[in-house]
Amino acid sequence: MTDFNRRHAIGIIGGAATAALAAPAIASGAKITVGALRFTSHSGSFIAFERGYFDAAGLDVELKFFQAAQPMAVAIASGDVDFGVTAISGGLISLAQKGAVKVIGGALSEEEGIDGQKILASDAAFQAGLTAPSGLDGKTFGMSTAGSSFHYMGSKIAAAEGVSVKFKPLQKVGAIIGALKSGQIDAWSIVPHIAKPLAGSGAVHIIGNVSDYIPNYQVTTVFTSEKNASGEADLVKSFLGGYSKGVADYNSTMIDKAGGDDGVNEMVDLIHKYVYTDRPREKAAPGIINGTMRLNEGAALNMASVEDQLKWFQSEDLVDASITMDTLVNASYVDAV
Repeated sequence: MTDFNRRHAIGIIGGAATAALAAPAIASGAKITVGALRFTSHSGSFIAFERGYFDAAGLDVELKFFQAAQPMAVAIASGDVDFGVTAISGGLISLAQKGAVKVIGGALSEEEGIDGQKILASDAAFQAGLTAPSGLDGKTFGMSTAGSSFHYMGSKIAAAEGVSVKFKPLQKVGAIIGALKSGQIDAWSIVPHIAKPLAGSGAVHIIGNVSDYIPNYQVTTVFTSEKNASGEADLVKSFLGGYSKGVADYNSTMIDKAGGDDGVNEMVDLIHKYVYTDRPREKAAPGIINGTMRLNEGAALNMASVEDQLKWFQSEDLVDASITMDTLVNASYVDAV
C-alpha cells in the first residue's frame, strides 16, 4: 500500500471553470484521503486530483493505493480513508451492517455497446476444450476471497449456464493472474484493461463477456463511512462534485472521443501516472485504452444491480439475511438509474 500526496494540480483552471465547480461551503482545504486501486476504472479520482477538481471543491486530497477491495473497505471503516471506489463485497456489506460504511454512488458499469469485463480461460484449459463459458462445469474459477465480486460474477455465470465451478481464493489480483497463466486455475473474469493484454500474450484466452450474463452490472461503487454519509453532507457533496468532474472528462475523452486522438493521448499520459506505472508509456497505452468502460456520470447508482448483488450474497449465506438496501446505501446524494 502506497500513498501519494500532491496539493497542486497540473495545469491552470480558469476563473469561469472554478466558479462552475463551486462546491457546498466547507472549510477551505479540508484534508481527506481517497482510496484507489491502480485500475483505469479509478480514473475519475485520478483526473479530479490531477486537474484540480478536488482543489476547486475545497479539498486537500491524498490518494492511498490498495491491492484489493476488502482492505480498502476496512480502511474506510477505521477512518484511515475517507472515500473509496470499489466493488460490493460480502465484507463491505457486513461493515455496512455494523454501521461503519455506506455506499453513496456508482462508479464503473457494464453498458451495452461498450466492451466490458471478460471471461478468461487458461491456455491449458482452453486447449482441453474450455472455449466458452458453457464448458466451465467442474473447472476452477479464480477469486480474491469468498464474497468478492469475482465470486459473484463466477457464480452468476455458472448459474446461467447450469454448471458447477470450484472457486479458489488467491487474495490478490496479481496472484490470480499468475495462477491463470500457469494453469493453476482454469478461469477468471476481469476488466478489459487486464483481460485483453493477457489474452494478447497467448497464455490466456477470452471466452466470453460478463455483460452477457449480468447486464447493466454496477461493477464498482463509491462509498464512505457512515459517519461521513450521515453527518458530513457538505464534505460528501464536495467530494462527489470533484470526482464527478473527473468522470465527465474521462467519458468525454475516452468514450465519446470529444478531443480526438490528441485528447485520448493526453488522457493516457495522465492515467499512466497511476496505472501500469512499471511499464513504459508505449507499452502501457494499449492496456489503458483497451480498459475504457463507462463511468457513471454524476456517480449515479444502479440500484437494481446493487439490490441483485445484495440478494445473491444473502442467498449464499455470505451476509446476514436481515440486511436491507437502506443498511447498505445512502441514496440521498446521487440519482438512481
